[in-house]
Amino acid sequence: MLALLLAVSGCKAPTEGPVRAENYDSFWLWAGVKSQPVLAEARSLYILAGEVTVHKPVHFSSRLAGPPRVKGAELWMVVRVETLAWPAGIEEEIVTQLEKWRMAGNRVAGVQIDFDARTQHLEAYAAFLSRLRRRLPSYAKLGITGLLDWSANGDPNGLRQLAGTVDEVAIQTYQGRKTILGYPAYFAKLDDFPIPFRVGLVQGGEWTEPGDLTRNPHFRGYTVFLVNPTSRDLRH
Repeated sequence: MLALLLAVSGCKAPTEGPVRAENYDSFWLWAGVKSQPVLAEARSLYILAGEVTVHKPVHFSSRLAGPPRVKGAELWMVVRVETLAWPAGIEEEIVTQLEKWRMAGNRVAGVQIDFDARTQHLEAYAAFLSRLRRRLPSYAKLGITGLLDWSANGDPNGLRQLAGTVDEVAIQTYQGRKTILGYPAYFAKLDDFPIPFRVGLVQGGEWTEPGDLTRNPHFRGYTVFLVNPTSRDLRH
């Protein structure tokens, strides 16, 4: 992963069928997932840098031996978060890691927080993110992952606060290696969603693009979560 040479690609994703990574150009790259040829055509990569875990004491744990060195693609430093109760020092560690990524010659976009914020507690999440944003360097964007349920049942005031704090939300349409059933009903309620969003797909999952999705002014494209092939995949 650290030695990838990446080039810009202009491919267009199909609107129906299993998610084939080669039809996309934005990817999540998680710890333990092997490199794939499709990474050579990536325009953006969301790389898991570390986790804030609830193991006592709460701390930031790096998942990389060192900063990546990627040419061409824009990089997002992903931090997987289990708790928002951060002790002193975690924000500084994240900023330190981000600066190391930048000093390694990468084109760094910013930080993405991967946290399963409950739909009815978005105001508290927005307050946490606002504090974090103030600690980030001026060049760094702030992104988050989000649940499908936010579009249907998210507190409007909480969503408005998030819209004033984050640059994008990646709406996850999958659990594990499978697409969530009934996802079109959630996308039908995205007309008033106030935040620029990407749609998160899982490699190999079934996907049919909702007809109005690309007309939504806040839609920013897709990001695919890469997975290692199973023995069943290899047989096919």
